[in-house]
Amino acid sequence: MKNVTKSLFVLSVSLFFFNCSSSEVTPPDNNPTPTATKTTYDKDVKTLINNSCATSACHDAVSPQAGLPLTNYTQVKNAAQNGNLIARINSSSNPMPPSGQNSTVVAIIAKWKTDGYLEN
Repeated sequence: MKNVTKSLFVLSVSLFFFNCSSSEVTPPDNNPTPTATKTTYDKDVKTLINNSCATSACHDAVSPQAGLPLTNYTQVKNAAQNGNLIARINSSSNPMPPSGQNSTVVAIIAKWKTDGYLEN
């Protein structure tokens, strides 16, 4: 009987420690995954278009080349969605701007498209 009582005691203590040590505690997440920044017209695209396209001799409001002014969000978005803005900036034979492709501009416009043509 003494051995049975001793065995039950050892078993009880063992179960207690296993039960306590097997519970997992998840540490707090001190390094959360950053959210991806969305590309927007106001923050990313507007300055590029103004500097590369909507200059006084090209796609400004006064005398837009090919009847395509690119001076505000709606005009640029429509040209990207319905026109050939993206095709022209990606063209190797007839690129816009005529000075040639700029991989940064191409990448930003492509991300703006992917992000849903956000305004701000």
